[in-house]
Amino acid sequence: MMKLAVLAAAAGSAAAFAPVQQGRTSTAVQAFENELGVIAPTGFFDPLGFTDGIDQEKFDQYRTAELKHGRVAQLAVIGYITPEIFRWGFDIAPGIPCADVPNGVAAINAIPALGWAQIIFAIGAVDVRGWLGDFDIGKPDLKGKEEERALQELQHGRLAMLAILELLRHDSQNLVKPGFDGLDTLITGFPFLYN
Repeated sequence: MMKLAVLAAAAGSAAAFAPVQQGRTSTAVQAFENELGVIAPTGFFDPLGFTDGIDQEKFDQYRTAELKHGRVAQLAVIGYITPEIFRWGFDIAPGIPCADVPNGVAAINAIPALGWAQIIFAIGAVDVRGWLGDFDIGKPDLKGKEEERALQELQHGRLAMLAILELLRHDSQNLVKPGFDGLDTLITGFPFLYN
């Protein structure tokens, strides 16, 4: 193992002195380099070229989708962590209290079809019809800070998308090999949560 680490370090340090190949600049980079969310050190990050040859309208559609996915990921992270410290008092399906449903990926098999139908219907109703509406309560006063807050929302959504993927990966691996990491709980930095 040590030899492998030394070999990897040597290969990485040798690459640092290799000549840098000058590539072509993408027109998408030039067109969208001043958009909100383009930050140092990566700049405009589109390694798969999704924005090559698109117009501003299509880019705006992509940005709207990114914001929506980010918001869903933020809710997913909260929904993934909350059952670790709190359980609702109602039944997720007739005869199955929320307290009996396991956390994370293990809940997929524990929730019956009726429970999944309710969840999917509620999500679809809100997504398609927007039945929850637009509430004035809880909206911050953003006078002069709209762009800063929009950037924060974008960055938080990006972080949440990575976070939920890692939570799912970790939990799935724990289902395959329980205790693979030697830990009994999902949240390890705050042991007082489980006391």
